[in-house]
Amino acid sequence: MLEAIIVTPVKDSLNTLKLTIEAITQAAGTFEYFIFNDFSQAETKNYLDETKTKQNLQIVHLEDITDTPSPNYKLVLQTAQKMALEKHVPLIIIESDVVVKTETISQLLNILRTKDKPGVVGAITVDKLGNYNFPYTFEKIKSTEVIETSHSLSFCCTLMSIPFLSEFNFEELADNKDWFDVFISRQSKKMGYNNYLAKGVEVLHLPHSSRPWKNLKYKNPVLYYLKKIFLKRDRI
Repeated sequence: MLEAIIVTPVKDSLNTLKLTIEAITQAAGTFEYFIFNDFSQAETKNYLDETKTKQNLQIVHLEDITDTPSPNYKLVLQTAQKMALEKHVPLIIIESDVVVKTETISQLLNILRTKDKPGVVGAITVDKLGNYNFPYTFEKIKSTEVIETSHSLSFCCTLMSIPFLSEFNFEELADNKDWFDVFISRQSKKMGYNNYLAKGVEVLHLPHSSRPWKNLKYKNPVLYYLKKIFLKRDRI
């Protein structure tokens, strides 16, 4: 029986994408896996078309269904929500700079089944040394706990429950934003759901591989915010 719909939005970042796909296709669980290609360059697109015949995944090239330039995260979320609700299964987003473990999907689904009124459930991200990293650097103490949290959950590796997906229509997401993890996390709490961060469900995160300019946030924050404001990048 199908347990989940898994979605990976892609904008190039081919080296990390390969790791993401390999890990997800080897993960335990019964799920359908969709990759949404958001106007990647030819090298990435060709790789995806070749890989889909070898792996158990499905490719959606957004250029076939929209003329809106990347990023098209809103369209990805709306389409994925419809898929999950049609199948009546939770939606799991795993981004193209994240490498899951074999048991990651099963662990997230188990949290969904055992915790009180879950809306959004996030796996915590770590670097290659196993330290918590962006976007969960606010967690300073390592543990295996699953904690209820008021912090926003990133979509790096995150599950959304059927009741929450049924109650909040992603068609209502704002047109003037690029990313929606903060808003959706807050909406979940606002609607009476509980959000959980699984500190013991660790996934490798190689941040900003598809948006390398964002590394300026740490190296040159003034330039980062100037670009963010004047180029209207990274609208949250």
